[in-house]
Amino acid sequence: MHAIEINRATGLIVDVPVRLSPNCDDRPAGTTLDLIVIHGISLPPGEFGSSAIIDLFLNRLDTDAHPYYAQLKGLTVSAHVLIRRDGDCVQFVPFHKRAWHAGVSQFNGRDRCNDFSVGIELEGTDDRPYTSAQYASLNRLLQGLRDHYPSLRAAPVVGHSDVAPGRKTDPGPSFDWSQLRGCGSREFHPAPTDAPIPAQPQTINPTDD
Repeated sequence: MHAIEINRATGLIVDVPVRLSPNCDDRPAGTTLDLIVIHGISLPPGEFGSSAIIDLFLNRLDTDAHPYYAQLKGLTVSAHVLIRRDGDCVQFVPFHKRAWHAGVSQFNGRDRCNDFSVGIELEGTDDRPYTSAQYASLNRLLQGLRDHYPSLRAAPVVGHSDVAPGRKTDPGPSFDWSQLRGCGSREFHPAPTDAPIPAQPQTINPTDD
């Protein structure tokens, strides 16, 4: 397995398409990046391969194009990276920035998981298996994050449902946690508190998902 390369100056993955989302901001000053959150998304629900996820993260989704989209009108969300069904990745937010992916959330007694986490979206649903290509890309991404960010080397990898229980269910029972290399069982290990990411002034987004 060949890990990805991340440009630390830009926070972007080398040789991966970038579609910069406006739905991000600076992390609180002195924040340590020490959690990885896995999500699942499909738009419309259960359908794959359209541009709708990208359009959602870029605030250009035509909410009249499908009945389900009406509830997404005005929603401002993003993730750091999307992994499509074929394993291709698209990056939306530099890793040193705060993506709006977890919303109202808590992990190990800490609120506002967006502040200290990386958000990774997999194109999929709770009840349909994710693809082998997605697991391969996810493992490469996880290894790359650990290689480039010391504070992520022992960071827990959790689901959206773990940080927002009762509100979110993704990536769902269809996600096979045993496919993740270097994570052992789905046991949450405390991450180190050293090696903070570069300090950024704090701004608040009240509408993150």
